[in-house]
Amino acid sequence: MLLPKKQKFRKAHKGRVSVKVKRGAEIAFGEYALKALDHGRINSRQIEAARRAATRLMKREGKLWIRIFPDIPVSKKPAEVRMGKGKGGVEFYISRIAPGRVMFEVEGVAEDVAVNALQLASAKLPLTTKIVKRYD
Repeated sequence: MLLPKKQKFRKAHKGRVSVKVKRGAEIAFGEYALKALDHGRINSRQIEAARRAATRLMKREGKLWIRIFPDIPVSKKPAEVRMGKGKGGVEFYISRIAPGRVMFEVEGVAEDVAVNALQLASAKLPLTTKIVKRYD
């Protein structure tokens, strides 16, 4: 799973996802890409599940790029704990996704294999997505 090696601060505020994507909206590496259509949060387990599903369908041929990284810590308190006594410990890491953000890119496989792999990866994510092709 993806997680940062080092951080400036241990815990973070929840924050909000900005309305428009500021960078990462264009296909930079591959031929086909999975693009987010709404905003939300994706944790490192979901990214890893999508990556495994896509690479397994591609039979480890071609190349898959992950264009998002979960660098925001999310803290949680245990169940049935009384209020107060500070913020809970860090449980997992998330990546905030804005609409238009390219999340995965694929290259080096046939078009139908790439589209099927990205559809399978999309099924593992909690956002609505679309598959885009370079030069569309």
